[in-house]
Amino acid sequence: MTPLRQRNQAAVGAVTLVVLALTMMVVYSADSLPFVDNGITYSAEFAESAGLAADNEVQVAGVRVGEVEDVVLDGKKVRVTFNVEGARVGADSTASIEIKTLLGEKFLAIQPAGAGPQDPNETIPLERTRTPFQLQDAFDQLSDTVEEIDTEQLAQSFTVLSDSLRDTPEHVRDALDGLSALSRTVSSRDDELGELLANTGQVSKILADRNAELTKIVEDGNLLLTELQNREEAIDALLTGAQELAAELSGLVADNSAQLRPALEKLGVVTDVLQRNQDNLNRSLELLAPFSRVGANATSNGRWFEGYICGLFPPVINAGAARINPEGCTPPISAPDQGVTQQGGN
Repeated sequence: MTPLRQRNQAAVGAVTLVVLALTMMVVYSADSLPFVDNGITYSAEFAESAGLAADNEVQVAGVRVGEVEDVVLDGKKVRVTFNVEGARVGADSTASIEIKTLLGEKFLAIQPAGAGPQDPNETIPLERTRTPFQLQDAFDQLSDTVEEIDTEQLAQSFTVLSDSLRDTPEHVRDALDGLSALSRTVSSRDDELGELLANTGQVSKILADRNAELTKIVEDGNLLLTELQNREEAIDALLTGAQELAAELSGLVADNSAQLRPALEKLGVVTDVLQRNQDNLNRSLELLAPFSRVGANATSNGRWFEGYICGLFPPVINAGAARINPEGCTPPISAPDQGVTQQGGN
């Protein structure tokens, strides 16, 4: 037989990968293999879900035998799908939703009954299911019980009993007198108690009718709290990022302080030079304005330009009573609206 190290390593690796893939497929799909006992799936109808949810336990005689797979609304009833493994469910078996813990966790209890097995394709009907005792049921039973009490006869019975035991010790008489007073109070408040119980029934009915709205409020509140938590996480991430940025900037300034100081000083020198150049440009523009204005006035009268020559003629000469060139060299005078009026020849 050829040793493994002398075989084609590529083929050995490929076979190893195929074996590992098949092993993983068998492991992850073991529940769906036909030769593996995964239990039997049943369904049952209930008047209400009573807080039962998926993944809750299914128990037979207090022993866990499966779990609830799904709880859905089917018209006016609730359909519960559950799985049972290693336990027999008879054709007359009953199912009930029971309270598991004080915090309100529920479980599905199965009471096997019947000679034949329960058909998994047939749903356990509503007649063979039961839900936990509810507050509304308690009020309804209390109302029925109170309505059946004859308050007048009860008060009369207490009175007769008090009269019969009047010669008993004082503390017994006091107790009986108290019972008699209690019976009279109950009798006198019969109408009020009836109205109170009726109103309690109405409140229970309103709460039952508004069950969908209350559920929607709770769900919306859960969404609001979730969004607030997400915003809190976003703000926390923003503050953390700002702190990290501040730390990075502080480190950057500390690491480059030696290079930043000369650069800032040179930047100040450059700014001073630019300021002086700007002042010189402003002064040049101020001095250029009169020259431009005189040049425009001299060339704005047609296809020629006017000139003024000062010093071509001699200055003012006074010879006795005679004056030669009395105007002398007079600079041009600018008129406000007509430009510049110049003296002299063209």
